[in-house]
Amino acid sequence: MTRTKFQINYNVQIVNNQNSFVQLIIGISKLVVFCSLFFGAFGLSLSGFAQQENKFLREGNRKFKKGDYQEAEKDYRKALEVNKESLKGQFNLGTAVYEEKNYEESAGIFNTLGEKSLPKPVKSGAYHNLGNSLLEAKEYEKSIDAFKQALINNPSDLDSKYNLEYARMKLQQQQQQQQQNQQNKDQQDKEEKEKQDQQDQQNKDQQDQKQQPPKPNKISKKDAERMLEAMKNDEKKTMEKVKKQKAKVGVVAIEKDW
Repeated sequence: MTRTKFQINYNVQIVNNQNSFVQLIIGISKLVVFCSLFFGAFGLSLSGFAQQENKFLREGNRKFKKGDYQEAEKDYRKALEVNKESLKGQFNLGTAVYEEKNYEESAGIFNTLGEKSLPKPVKSGAYHNLGNSLLEAKEYEKSIDAFKQALINNPSDLDSKYNLEYARMKLQQQQQQQQQNQQNKDQQDKEEKEKQDQQDQQNKDQQDQKQQPPKPNKISKKDAERMLEAMKNDEKKTMEKVKKQKAKVGVVAIEKDW
C-alpha cells in the first residue's frame, strides 16, 4: 500500500482514506495571498483575475472532495486559463488527473513543478506526487528517483521514505517476473526450434527418397532357395535334353553307285 500526498497549497488538512493517506489542501495559501496583495497595488483588474482564479479553484476543490474528479479537473483548467502560473491550479490539476488514473499526465505536471524554483517543501510534495504517478504507471525505477528527490528536499518526509521502499520492492518483483518471463520464452523458443528442426529433417528425408532410384524388392531366404532349386532343375532338364539330341546323331553310310 502506498501513501499518497497531494499538496494543493500550504495549508494541510489530513483526510484519512482506507487505502492511503491523502493530504488534501484546500483554501488560499500564503503565497497566493501575497500575490493578490501585490497585484492589488497595480490595479483592480489584476485583483479581479485573482478572484476569478480562486473562484475556479474553490469550485474545483469542492467537486474534488465529492469525488467528482472530472468536473474538478475542468475547474482547475479554467483557473489555469486565467493564470497559467497558478501553483495551486497546477497541483490540483495533477491531483485530479491522478485520481482519474491518467498517470502519464499527472506525472508530467508534477515533474514540471519539481523542476521549478520553488520552496523545498513544495518541491518535495511535487516529487512525492510524481513518484506516486510513476509508481501507478509501473515505472518503478523512475518512481524511486522521484522519491529520492522528495527526500532530498525534505529528509524528514516519512511518506516518501515509505513509498521509496515500496517502489524498491515492486521493482525487485518486476525484475524477477521479467526474468521468469524471459526464461519461459527461451524454453518455448527452444522447443519450437527443436520441433521445426525435426519437421525440416522429415521433409528433407522425403525429398531425398523421391530423388533416389527405386531399389529392388528384397526376397526372403526361403524364396531364394526355392528359386535356386528351380534353376538347378531347369539346368538338369536342359542337360538331359542335350544328351538325347546327341544320341540321335550317328554316322550315315553312303552307298556308292558304282
